Amino acid sequence: MQLEAYLERDDRLVLPLGSTEQHAYLSLATDAILAERVAVEAAEPLGVPVLPALAYGVAPAFAAYPGSPSLSAETYVAVLRELVASLRAQGFRRPLVVNGHGGNAFAAERLDVEWHDWWRAPRTWAAVRELDPAGTHASWMESFPWTRLPGVEPPAEPKPVAPSPLPADASEVRRVLGDGSFGGAYARSDEDMLAVWAVGVAETRERIEQL
Repeated sequence: MQLEAYLERDDRLVLPLGSTEQHAYLSLATDAILAERVAVEAAEPLGVPVLPALAYGVAPAFAAYPGSPSLSAETYVAVLRELVASLRAQGFRRPLVVNGHGGNAFAAERLDVEWHDWWRAPRTWAAVRELDPAGTHASWMESFPWTRLPGVEPPAEPKPVAPSPLPADASEVRRVLGDGSFGGAYARSDEDMLAVWAVGVAETRERIEQL
């Protein structure tokens, strides 16, 4: 009923996308947690509703890590097409996808929908790079207070950056990555992380305003 009332004055809606996959010393749900939270914080002042994050994505490289399920590219695109079509049929003519997982990004070119990779939007990515160019998967750049696991302490020393590209075979990926981080420092101060987060929220809010 609240959404019916909302649709009388606005037709925007945010759909966050994540993935459930290994993140070294961080939560398996890191990508979904970050996509949904940045969308909620960005959309709340605008009064735009945010759906729960789609928590599974395309992550075949991590198939050798338990707890890292993956959808095929074809299945994922089909799911997103059906979700977006369903939402538009209900009156949400201006949906925005806020994506939190690099493995999902390919779908942007296959869908007729506004798409925002929040962590690598221009100003957010610049803020990350200004702090540490080595920030990457399962490193400090994903280690926010809300993605860390209670009682789990990451190594204090940075990890050598993994070679690129990674092997095609998932077992080889695990052999190369070991704990799962792509390399660099595992954590930075909360002050640094919250500064990056503020940029990400602001940039995502601007993207919603532009719909």
